[in-house]
Amino acid sequence: MAITKKKITLSPSRDIPFHQLVLSQANVRRVRAGISIDELAEDIARRGLLQGLSVRAVVDADGVETGLFEIPAGGRRYRAVELLVKQKRLARSAPIPCVVREDGIAEEDSLAENVQRAPLHPLDQFRAFLALREKGQSEEEIAAAFFVSVNVVKQRLKLASVSPKLLDAYADDGMSLDQLMAFTVSGDRERQEQVFERLQQSYDKQPHVIRRMLTEGAVRACDKRARFIGVDAYVEAGGTVLRDLFQGDDGGWLQDVTLVDQMVADKLKAESEAIAAEGWKWIEVAPDFAYGHTFGLRQLRGEPVPMTTEEEAARDAVQTEYNRLSEAYDGSDKLPDDIDARLGELETELEAWEDRPLAFDRSDMARAGTFVSIAHDGSLRVERGYVRPEDEMPAEPEALLDAGDGPRAVSASAHDADTVTIDTEAPEPEEDDGLSPLSDRLMTELTAHRTLGLRQALGEQPDVAFLAALHVLVLKAFYHYGSDSCLELDFKSVGFGTQAPGLNDSFAAEAIRIRHERWAKALPKESAELWDTLEGWDADSRSALFAHVVSLSVNAVHEAWNRRPRALAHADRLAEAIALDMAALGWRPTVDTFLGRVTKARILQAVSEAKGQHTAGLINHLKKGDMATQAETLLAETGWLPEPLRTPGYAETNGTLASEPAGEETVGKDGETAMGQSDDLTDTDEAGHTVHATAVG
Repeated sequence: MAITKKKITLSPSRDIPFHQLVLSQANVRRVRAGISIDELAEDIARRGLLQGLSVRAVVDADGVETGLFEIPAGGRRYRAVELLVKQKRLARSAPIPCVVREDGIAEEDSLAENVQRAPLHPLDQFRAFLALREKGQSEEEIAAAFFVSVNVVKQRLKLASVSPKLLDAYADDGMSLDQLMAFTVSGDRERQEQVFERLQQSYDKQPHVIRRMLTEGAVRACDKRARFIGVDAYVEAGGTVLRDLFQGDDGGWLQDVTLVDQMVADKLKAESEAIAAEGWKWIEVAPDFAYGHTFGLRQLRGEPVPMTTEEEAARDAVQTEYNRLSEAYDGSDKLPDDIDARLGELETELEAWEDRPLAFDRSDMARAGTFVSIAHDGSLRVERGYVRPEDEMPAEPEALLDAGDGPRAVSASAHDADTVTIDTEAPEPEEDDGLSPLSDRLMTELTAHRTLGLRQALGEQPDVAFLAALHVLVLKAFYHYGSDSCLELDFKSVGFGTQAPGLNDSFAAEAIRIRHERWAKALPKESAELWDTLEGWDADSRSALFAHVVSLSVNAVHEAWNRRPRALAHADRLAEAIALDMAALGWRPTVDTFLGRVTKARILQAVSEAKGQHTAGLINHLKKGDMATQAETLLAETGWLPEPLRTPGYAETNGTLASEPAGEETVGKDGETAMGQSDDLTDTDEAGHTVHATAVG
């Protein structure tokens, strides 16, 4: 016998005047969340009530209907309509669409309406925004209609524009929303799909990895080349900028690298032409020069261009205001924000007044040249007044003066610490009634005695010996006139035969350049005045200058053709003495600086030391290029350093670097292991060159 199913009867719907509706205590929603009542009221005013209220008749104690209806489900909609009535935008008697419930429990109705409601999938929302945009609504209109910011609309439209293949993967839970956001960096759908396929072979699918893959080869907007030409000018020239709408991107990425290079070359050429018109013999132009490109060249010492009357008046006004504010708030523990900001502005202006352009002698400029490049911050770097050795004026022979005419020419030369050689070939002059010059032989003998006397006395006066050593070192470092001193101390400020990537723009290089320029401004223009200047300085100033000059002579560069094991061992002792931390100075293991130029075993060893063997094992299956890229991300903020950059005895205290104990195995190439000892590893890098490396113990 067939069972007949009972037909379902839906609750009737009717329009009920607003003043007959009241809220019910059976509504399960207690916590207000989501869109505000104000915004919902504006939406109802614009579109009307899209969903009716669920109501039940209110009865008295005898069960007789009172004519009122309570609302167990739809309280937020009721409050929004109530707000419109209070604002007199809706009549109190306006009919409100309602579904009248009679059976069941009021609390069950309220709970079911909220629980059974399925939220819209984010992808459907993205596509809905895109549909509205395609139907002619502007981003501003969409934002106003849904009470969100214009930026939110742009983000959702950007998400909807991603490759359909990726959107399908997101809809099927094949990727997270954060990963989908990362793919919006590039608008090239083909490129998006290539990275998506490549990502399937990688263990690390973090959003930042996706962003890096999509922007490979592009120029960051914070790159000094991009800052030099200006992103706006690049866009005007037809360039494309990749932007990340979901997190800070430092201005994005400039995709057309060829256009960037062309614009950089054109702007540098224009700037150099103006500088060449100043009258220099030569101009060298490049986006960047190798570190130490000025070694061996003498730099001219220009004179600051004097201020005009108007400039002096402007500077004095700034100084007066600065002094007034400083005195007014001298005793304050904390400066008001506006005063603090103003004092900072005035200090910047005063520093600008002090940094005057230099004027050079025309005859000197005819022998000297200028380097024009881009500084690390994207500004134009102009290094004026460098004289090449072949352009120096021929040295004039020193005239021998007689004993009665000022300083005497010394012909004695001390070849070592114990022996003074005297020229005995010159014959004694014949007797003469008049006062004749001393013979060369006699001058040599007398000055040989004086030389030994100077040595003996100087050895007992450390302060004067320090001053004399500082004097000759400064002469050679800043004036290139070592012959102006009788001390035969050797000093070399070496360049670098092999340049490392980014060396000239590194933190250390910039700090050394600024420090050197500061000392150059403090020293006298003429070398003859140097002794008096140094003699007048206090001990701290002399010591600071001495440290700078001595630092310029450090050469701890490993060179295959120049074996210096003891010198490099001393570099370790020096690094230990000054607690050198290359990670703190900004060095990071990147594909360019290290990881892309060593063996897979070496890469895995680095990750193992910094992050542990388990993490190293996660990238063991990758090809070398992908492994290096992933390792760069893993090592980014660990403070890990390769052995040549480590300071012996220096222990990491921040907990980011966990070195493996000696002898413990590290996951190696193709599943093999590399012992934590000094094993010589040999492999071939991507250029086909043989690479030798020593495993770190």
